[in-house]
Amino acid sequence: MENKYDVVIIGSGIGGLASAVILAKEGKKVCVLEKNNQYGGNLQTFSRQKSIFDTGVHYIGGLEEGQNLYKYFSYLGIMDKLQLKRMDLNGYDMISFGDEGIRYPHGQGYENFVQQLLVYFPEEEKALRQYIDKIKDICDSFPMYNLALGKGYNDQIVSYRLCDFLDEITTNQRLKAVLIGSNFLYVANKEKTPLYVHALTVNSYIQSAWRCINGGSQISKSLLAEIKKYGGEVYKNTEVTSLNFDGDRITSCQTKTGKRFVGEQFISNINLKQTIRMVGPNHFSKPFVKRIMSLEEVTSVFSLYIVFKKDCFPYQNNNIYHYNSPADIWDTNGKCNSSWPNLLVTSMNVNKAEQTYAESMTAMTYMDFSEVEPWEHTHNVSTIKSLEQRNEAYEQFKAEKAELLLQRLEEVYPGIRESIQGMYTSTPLTYRDFIGSEKGNMYGFIKDANSPMKTFISPRSKIGNLFFSGQNVRMHGIMGVTIGAFVTCMEMIDKEGLMQKLNQYCNDTTQA
Repeated sequence: MENKYDVVIIGSGIGGLASAVILAKEGKKVCVLEKNNQYGGNLQTFSRQKSIFDTGVHYIGGLEEGQNLYKYFSYLGIMDKLQLKRMDLNGYDMISFGDEGIRYPHGQGYENFVQQLLVYFPEEEKALRQYIDKIKDICDSFPMYNLALGKGYNDQIVSYRLCDFLDEITTNQRLKAVLIGSNFLYVANKEKTPLYVHALTVNSYIQSAWRCINGGSQISKSLLAEIKKYGGEVYKNTEVTSLNFDGDRITSCQTKTGKRFVGEQFISNINLKQTIRMVGPNHFSKPFVKRIMSLEEVTSVFSLYIVFKKDCFPYQNNNIYHYNSPADIWDTNGKCNSSWPNLLVTSMNVNKAEQTYAESMTAMTYMDFSEVEPWEHTHNVSTIKSLEQRNEAYEQFKAEKAELLLQRLEEVYPGIRESIQGMYTSTPLTYRDFIGSEKGNMYGFIKDANSPMKTFISPRSKIGNLFFSGQNVRMHGIMGVTIGAFVTCMEMIDKEGLMQKLNQYCNDTTQA
């Protein structure tokens, strides 16, 4: 039996789900195919001892009324469905080093950001204001970030290194470290990371920073409801294994169970290297295949999920980024050695609007895929322990890493061990299997200011009816991938018309 659609979307990360809503609102008959049991990609959540944990979305920026993600989410029909808690206005992120005992705050609001750091860097007001002005200027140069159409990118901006900009505004090494202290959000590389990656990532949080009450899966659930509202269909446990061609156009996709889904157009919202393997390299140009397959992904992550004893550990409405020293701020991901972990990121989960005690916390640090290569031949997409394919050595590996991370956690939160009821872990293998990212990477390909065009991927492929969406197109993160979904859809429908509708809708809802 064949299922026929205008658009078939492979993968249900936010890029795929948002694309489905946009196209369904345009009258397209769409379907979304997801290989796993849960929709959402990095929006997935899971529970342990009745506590809900996020896999990837620990906080979101730009959701105050009038801000860009607020507008995009409003057009997608989900903004008023979300349950959110605004993070600490005077320090949504706190940056700390070793046993110094100081937590440097990143405040919400441009002026507040400056004022909060002036307390610790009173001689650096000029540098702080230059920093904020440049962040705003960079973001203003990206049209879709501001809900506008544009032509290409400024070569000077995309090739401007973050480290060079910091050197231009200050010689204070500690201030530099504090300003990029949340670089776990994009994995900073001193020689490569462009300033625009930093700017587009942190700007929305400086504008406003939010946690999702009971997890980010509410975003995917709301998008799924919108897809169905406009007549779209979604299928989970439906893994696409191949695509069928008639000449140079795709006619259908085949699933692991033998089902065929026929479509006029196809969007791949899965990792780009896997897309090439699935479609077949012969259907793309040799230079394109060579370029994509040679791209290096950012590193992966090891996570510790902690359930606290009831009413035992105080809730904190901010995230902690703790480094062994300011010298560890750059290229921390490459230092999986005797000093591991030299970065600790903590984020408390929120389950109600007003919260005195924390129910749970996620602690994270970098982990290179090479650490788990002894088990790379195994695959697991079940959260049921009895179905785990990996051996006791893997469990021992996780336990040892968890203990090292917990020891670092105790440096930041003395006595935390006594408040813990249960602990669980995930490794790069977990992210590879559940999210589908190459080697469990967090954010797709490494952006390189020295060769910026190498990672600029067009959403339109050379195959006439195949398009790309997800973190490999434009930017990673909720903001980046949402914008990327609109960019992809604008290749498939009237872009001027869609942008006009988007802005008109936002203006109407603001005036209502």
